Amino acid sequence: MAASDGRPRRTTIHDVAALAGVSPGTASKALNGRGRLRDDTRERVLDAARKLNFHPNELARGLLSGRTFTVGLITTDSIGRFSLPVLLGAEDALGAGEMAVFLCDTRGDAIRERHHIRALASRRIDGLIVTGRRTDPRPPLADRLQVPVVYAMAPSTDPADMSVVPDETGGAVLAIDHLLATGRRRIAHVTGPAHHHSAQARAEAARGALAAAGLDFAGGRALYGEWSEQWGRQAAHIVLRAEPGCDAVFCGNDQIARGVADSLREAGRRVPQDVALIGFDNWDAMATACRPPLTTVDMQLGELGKAAAARLLEAIEGRARAGVQARPCRLVLRDSTGAPEGDG
Repeated sequence: MAASDGRPRRTTIHDVAALAGVSPGTASKALNGRGRLRDDTRERVLDAARKLNFHPNELARGLLSGRTFTVGLITTDSIGRFSLPVLLGAEDALGAGEMAVFLCDTRGDAIRERHHIRALASRRIDGLIVTGRRTDPRPPLADRLQVPVVYAMAPSTDPADMSVVPDETGGAVLAIDHLLATGRRRIAHVTGPAHHHSAQARAEAARGALAAAGLDFAGGRALYGEWSEQWGRQAAHIVLRAEPGCDAVFCGNDQIARGVADSLREAGRRVPQDVALIGFDNWDAMATACRPPLTTVDMQLGELGKAAAARLLEAIEGRARAGVQARPCRLVLRDSTGAPEGDG
């Protein structure tokens, strides 16, 4: 299309309406998701907009709907090992819904967090996703926004809030059930600090899965320490002294598992022939560099982020669902349990 002066004329809502065979008002409702329209009418308008390469003016769309089509993402994890996959998954889902995203890193600082919240509020965001590097429940935001908030990874302590978390209990059960299925019976558990939610949740679930099979941890207890390779190396020696016949070790994370693998090899124990080994987190750099490559539990953090974004979009549209939603983990099978490489 060309204007009278020969320059290309910008496509308007009237052009879209004419092509779809509806009124401009109906076309506007279809494009902005307002009003009750028949599905075929809405699809006809959307198809016409695509054919004409029509993009609604964002300012006008916001004025019509009372929204800014922007969402805030706040993380307390400056390292990004766990929060980055969550945020990327959320951004993928939000981008598909034509939502712009503002990312803020609080670096674990409460004052910085309040500053970012005020800044996001001044931009009139439609909603907010909050995440971090641990799964320990966190207090609700100090400065309450008048928009929906979803807590991803670390749930809110307020049951009235919306939270999306990994099912760590289910992940630990997957690990133990796999070891039992491969014939292991003297299974040790080495994990992180006892005061961390993840360490406790994974240990309790592992103990329960063993109890269901009439077993207990090799050595009689879970070993708590640090989330590090160094602790894994130390713990392996403790396990072998307490239970020389140990035939499997389930570790609370992949770093610990890699340290355990090192010490088992130095002690002349073959993995997986003598001792099977499973980690947690599916941190690729750790799991694939382990000798042998590590079977591990994947929390599917990208999918968790997408689920958090979907829940936020529902809330923005007036369909908020309070409470905690647990997302399933999966077991990634590699050589350390004697299984072929692939996904479980």
